[in-house]
Amino acid sequence: MGGMRRSKRTNTLIIISDHTKALYDDKWYGDTLHYTGEGKRGDQTLTKNNRTLNESDHNGVEVHLFEVLHPTQYIYHGVVSLAGKPYQEDQADEDGVMRKVWMFPVKPAFPISVDSAAYQFYTKAQQKRAERLSDEALARHLNDTEKQKAAQRDVTSSVYVRNPYVAEYAKRRAKGICQLCGQPAPFCDQKGRPYLESHHIEWLSQGGADTTSNTAALCPNCHKKMHIVNDPKDVQKLRAAII
Repeated sequence: MGGMRRSKRTNTLIIISDHTKALYDDKWYGDTLHYTGEGKRGDQTLTKNNRTLNESDHNGVEVHLFEVLHPTQYIYHGVVSLAGKPYQEDQADEDGVMRKVWMFPVKPAFPISVDSAAYQFYTKAQQKRAERLSDEALARHLNDTEKQKAAQRDVTSSVYVRNPYVAEYAKRRAKGICQLCGQPAPFCDQKGRPYLESHHIEWLSQGGADTTSNTAALCPNCHKKMHIVNDPKDVQKLRAAII
């Protein structure tokens, strides 16, 4: 169960950010959740619950946030309020057709963090979801990622929320060949896929973007080399390899 639940009796609006569902693409940027509005098909409109959330900074409705990282486990984050002006972006609807959705930046009243085990479960589930996509479906998920900054949130410590679709695309683009040493992947994983690791050429911690134009696919040895040595010549080689 996701979406929004309105109670006129208590004058509250419950919003549920369910990351176990593939339809909506909610994102955390620091302490602010960019929450996707309601509506499964076609362009979303500022009506019904979307309107209530859009006007929640002055309509007196109290908004409460639940988050789902593991099926059936709901994490209550308390009361949230609009932290910025709602905006539109492109996302696929449940039929895979691109449409306009409304994004609502909401911020909890108090600092929050999530359990690391639940977050790791969510990350692995996202990676598996990306692996199952066709090339066409993966391309749809990459829409506008070149313009997005890396999401970040508190788990045990602050981590960058990497886009699994960007990582999967980088590996497919490499076609089993390390983009630094030029050698085939040293082994295949349990599914028979050449094992390469995604690497941000400009590190996220140094302001790099989580985008396909900043992500290469490396063998484990070269990946470790980049994080220990990070030779400028190797950086330039990777930039040239993904053009």
